[in-house]
Amino acid sequence: MSNPDHPLAFLLRPVGEPRIATLAAAVIPLLALSALFVLLGSYAMPDGYSWRFHSISESAAQGQLGAWIARLSFLCFGSAVFLLSLAMRDHWPRLTYWSNLIFAMSMFGAAAFSHAPWVRGQVVDPFEDFLHSVFASGMGFAFCVGVVARFAQRGPRACLGRTLDALALVVATVLPLLLASASNFGGLLQRIMFGVAYVWFARESLVAPGLVREQNAASSVTPRR
Repeated sequence: MSNPDHPLAFLLRPVGEPRIATLAAAVIPLLALSALFVLLGSYAMPDGYSWRFHSISESAAQGQLGAWIARLSFLCFGSAVFLLSLAMRDHWPRLTYWSNLIFAMSMFGAAAFSHAPWVRGQVVDPFEDFLHSVFASGMGFAFCVGVVARFAQRGPRACLGRTLDALALVVATVLPLLLASASNFGGLLQRIMFGVAYVWFARESLVAPGLVREQNAASSVTPRR
């Protein structure tokens, strides 16, 4: 179609680079939706489910009625981090960029492959439960690596950012250790981890369009092309 004024000519034009502000603007709404689905998923569970005791993954378990709600939470969370990674491509260090892409893909994997049922007597697919555990573990590891690299990248005056990095890292490493010894509060501890991660990613989404300004260390990576 050689005529640039033709009504359909725009369909043949290149899409172009996505705007950072557009990508970043979708992050907080997606994180909020994820948090909402975590809450609704718990309320959709039958009697016997406790949000203090049972994990979010158990509300998305195999064969569980209403499990799609918690799975939507995983999908929204993964989508938020994926879009944020694209928006921060020229700002994050490479290690944080790739780690958070792995985090997003792991979140999608956790949504696709479900935890074993918490209700006794239901059919269990052990391999699917194993895959869910693999993706969940990869998610936690990728988050920690990304936060450490981001902490190292920030300039010495980025006190708030570094404080949040340190908090996120402590929560992501210490609380999983407590899960083994405080099983009665396992669900609560996991939800605290999710909450801290929501806050960390939400703040990073404000850095992307320049709503929160930070000066990185001199050794920070140069923008990628």
